[in-house]
Amino acid sequence: MLTENTLDILKEAILLERRGHAFYQKIADHARNNTVREFFQIMADEELRHIKILEDQFKGYQKNARFDDFDTQAIKEPSIASLVISDDLKAKIAAAGFEAAAISAAMFMEEQAISLYGERARRGEDPRERALYRWLADWEHSHLVFLAKLDREIKAGIWEDNRFWPM
Repeated sequence: MLTENTLDILKEAILLERRGHAFYQKIADHARNNTVREFFQIMADEELRHIKILEDQFKGYQKNARFDDFDTQAIKEPSIASLVISDDLKAKIAAAGFEAAAISAAMFMEEQAISLYGERARRGEDPRERALYRWLADWEHSHLVFLAKLDREIKAGIWEDNRFWPM
């Protein structure tokens, strides 16, 4: 693989993560409820971790024309994995249309990241590159699974409250 292409992919990945961080941080900053704020802050913080990892890899690749060793076991599990979809979180997000709409937008962003990282995990020539992108794809997938479950539960609550279920 050409160095330029590798660096371009890393730049694209860093940009995706920066956009994700800005998005989640903005929602956290404007959330009126502490539970909702905490949820989106965790998401923003996780994007910061991804940015740091990708920026370190970018610098290493620029310097050595190879990916640095990446120990996926040394990095702790996503914080999102420890969250529980509480009734309070669902109710507060559902009540605030902005945060509810943000869940759908966040799912789209996570899908984009999974697509890019999954492709690089399959097609990368360097085993360290494949390991990095597989790990990132898995982490983003955990975000998507959580967001999709939250979205389904919020919708189900709204449908129940508005008696949208068939008789």
